[in-house]
Amino acid sequence: MVAKLIQTHPSIGLAPRLTGLGGMVSFQAKLIDGLEKRGVTFSFDLSDTSLAAILVVGGTRQVPELIKAHRRGIRIVQRLNGMNWMHRKRRTGWKSFLRAEGNNHLLAGIRRYLAGQIVYQSQFSQDWWERVFGKLSKPLRVTYNGVDLETYTDAGSQDRPSDHFRLLLVEGHIDQSNRQGLDHAIQLVQDLNERVHQAVELVVVGNVDPEIKDDFYASKENLKINNRASSAAVTWKGILRREQIPETDRSAHLLFSADLNAACPNSVIEALACGLPVIAFDTGALGELVKGEAGRIVPYGRNHWELEPPILEPLVQAAKQVLEENPRFRQAARRLAMDSFGVDQMVNSYLGALLG
Repeated sequence: MVAKLIQTHPSIGLAPRLTGLGGMVSFQAKLIDGLEKRGVTFSFDLSDTSLAAILVVGGTRQVPELIKAHRRGIRIVQRLNGMNWMHRKRRTGWKSFLRAEGNNHLLAGIRRYLAGQIVYQSQFSQDWWERVFGKLSKPLRVTYNGVDLETYTDAGSQDRPSDHFRLLLVEGHIDQSNRQGLDHAIQLVQDLNERVHQAVELVVVGNVDPEIKDDFYASKENLKINNRASSAAVTWKGILRREQIPETDRSAHLLFSADLNAACPNSVIEALACGLPVIAFDTGALGELVKGEAGRIVPYGRNHWELEPPILEPLVQAAKQVLEENPRFRQAARRLAMDSFGVDQMVNSYLGALLG
């Protein structure tokens, strides 16, 4: 996405984003809302001669327009998260493989030749891009995603059960290519049900392919732990509307962030803002985001870049501690979000990059 912002003073532009890049619609909405509150208007017309700067969120198909803007001397700022990598580890079909590789090189080309400044979503993201495509001698900054702390809050309607624990898994889409996170979550629930004093329910938010659910129900006998957990230990919520997320976060005791090598997952920041502690393996930017008593980040134990199965025991121990000391961890999660992940901090950082 490239965005053009038109202020009452300078103008800035946002470019139409590449399809299939998750999380960017949410970012765009937050950014536009923050800009409007500051009296900054915006448009998606990159040919507008009044532009002072252009924000490229990842990549865009409007490269010719970007080149013309670059020649006119307009400042171009690129926001980068991670890059496509699963297609190199799993069979995805040649069309998907070429599309993933093409998108990576499009992003890299904008980064090297057109962007005057780079905003990375995390230190992990910066390190990854510099390792694969080299360091650049141009300004850069790390700016984490932000969240509306008045909408995503630990106060408000809650449906957190008292007779059992609820563990939350949030993914946009789960299919055969990325189901390992769900498999880890189910195994985690199985192990926890043997170690904690209450049954543990897994709530899955996101679009889950039907064959994966069929696999789960076919093996439901394996999920009976001490006669307390069965196939009912997993609740499939499906895709939720954005306004349903805060209440869903507040209804759980713990979020398991399962995505490997994530640059800055919104689900984690939103959970923290709602006072929901987070556990995860130490991959991607998770170690940067979840600090102190806001949750627990544990070693993966094997080579996650090669999709080797993790060593689950440290994750089980971490989850057990967070569940048994939940009030303390919930308070720390909310404090961390208030200190580090407010949407105003994010918007101000992007305005600093765009308008200097």
